[in-house]
Amino acid sequence: MAHKALYRTWRPQLFGDVVGQQHIIRTLQNSLKESRLSHAYLFNGPRGTGKTTIAKLLAKAVNCRQGPGEEPCNTCPSCLAITEGSEIGVLEIDAASNRGIDEIRNLRDKMIFAYTEVRHKVYIIDEVHMLTTEAFNALLKTLEEPPPNVMFILATTEPHRIPATIISRCQRFDFRRIPLEEEVGRLLEVCREEGVDLQVEAAQYIARLSEGGMRDALSLLDQIISFTGNAISYDDAVAMTGGIAGERFAELAAHIREGDSGQALSWISLLMQEGKSADRCMENLLLYFRDILMIKMVPGSQTVTERVLDIPRFKAMAETFSADRLFAIMEVLNHFQNEMKYSTQPQTLFEVAVLKLCTLASAGEASTRQAELPPAMASAAGAGGSVGQEELQLLKRRIGQLEEQLAGLMRNPPAAASPQPAANRAPGQAPGGRASAPAVRRSTIKLDGFVKEGQSPFFKQVAAKWSQVLSGVKEARITVHAWLVDGEPVACQDDQVLVAFKSPMHRETTEKPANKQVIEQVLGQVLGQPARLATVMMNEWKEVQSSGAGQAQPEELKLEQESSPPAEGEWVQEAVKLFGEDLVRIRED
Repeated sequence: MAHKALYRTWRPQLFGDVVGQQHIIRTLQNSLKESRLSHAYLFNGPRGTGKTTIAKLLAKAVNCRQGPGEEPCNTCPSCLAITEGSEIGVLEIDAASNRGIDEIRNLRDKMIFAYTEVRHKVYIIDEVHMLTTEAFNALLKTLEEPPPNVMFILATTEPHRIPATIISRCQRFDFRRIPLEEEVGRLLEVCREEGVDLQVEAAQYIARLSEGGMRDALSLLDQIISFTGNAISYDDAVAMTGGIAGERFAELAAHIREGDSGQALSWISLLMQEGKSADRCMENLLLYFRDILMIKMVPGSQTVTERVLDIPRFKAMAETFSADRLFAIMEVLNHFQNEMKYSTQPQTLFEVAVLKLCTLASAGEASTRQAELPPAMASAAGAGGSVGQEELQLLKRRIGQLEEQLAGLMRNPPAAASPQPAANRAPGQAPGGRASAPAVRRSTIKLDGFVKEGQSPFFKQVAAKWSQVLSGVKEARITVHAWLVDGEPVACQDDQVLVAFKSPMHRETTEKPANKQVIEQVLGQVLGQPARLATVMMNEWKEVQSSGAGQAQPEELKLEQESSPPAEGEWVQEAVKLFGEDLVRIRED
């Protein structure tokens, strides 16, 4: 049997047969009982929740020869004709196919003619949000001055696309998704009447896939019946719909818990060979861990975990994960799911996400590390990085040594020592016996052109919009903003923007090709024209301004030893070597 035939067979013929919309049915039955009917109704809600069904039941109830009453009799000529769809006084219109002003005008012209077979002419306009603006205006005139004994029932899944002037002239009813229990009960009832043996677990699985839409659930049921015959098991339902059983995700969760990357990748490879899609697997895995988290955080709450079939098994799995680790898993999966939307290699991202989950530290180690590390590293560790206990202890000892050295230098600043002859100095040693400061690369660009341009109109525009540039860079990539904020624009030449930096580390990091590309893109967007980035040290720029010579001589192109500011001492170099330049922030007090 086709699913349409099955749905028509089980389409409710009485208000009492409708599932999940009791609040709407009660209101309509009270209106019928008291004869307080409106000339226009607006039914909106998700697909397959009974909007058109209740509209036809209302049309039968107002035109029933035995009524009007709370329920149509389904035996009189009017009820039978409406059920069969042969009653011309009840017209169902698809607005997606008849959306123009001509169709609405034709409908309005026919309304003025009386029709004696039924008491009320009922016009059911499905997907009404598809009407054009002109058609809505024509319909509005009819709703303002409706002919007697004419009723409109507008149905839509997108009420926000309907003009407020139309909505204000209708009684609005919001349809809800059908609860899982009621949907399962209806599926079991259908199968009993059809002589089909349907497992409760299979009915629950079908109901979850339909997402609260009874029509979709019946369609899936009919499809599975065509495949399996008169006996439907949970495995049959999963195989026919292309889903993945929860037990399969339990296997992957066990691999993730143990940190077994090899078994996790084998699990993914097996699923891909079965024809499963990576994005669907990612979504189901996210929902699986969501259910585990809900069971762990909200014990005994069935309403938030209605996808779970075997509660004890989920509880056992939830006991093996800490809440902190589950939160970290959810964050990682959500991040990679968003990235997958724009990727041409979803399977690769799914594999990377699972590998990331396998390397997550346990909750105890993560919380200890986050509490003991500096804030800059704590945020990185909280994102899912793992550090072994030995490496952690080594980092803590090195941090303690650096703090002691820094405190000693602040209490007793080193006195200037007499210079040593160059022959007696070790390579890389400064005249005072200390290690020399890091080499500062002088600018290789010709600065005299920038000096001559001075306060050009283009530079004034750059200076005025520099805060917008920083904001744009921060939004595009916050790490680049952390380095660029140390610089300031000092001059412009043609399409080049010269930015001067105080810290050589900030300047060199900004000049990396990937970072420079981000900055130049933002510059072009903010300034409305292409712009290139050029960098220089602030002291070098001031020197060029004062001397008037801007072109670097050949010997100046080499690395020169210059004294670095106090913040660039030995302890800063050690910190950069230890943590990496991405985690070190230099602040001049």
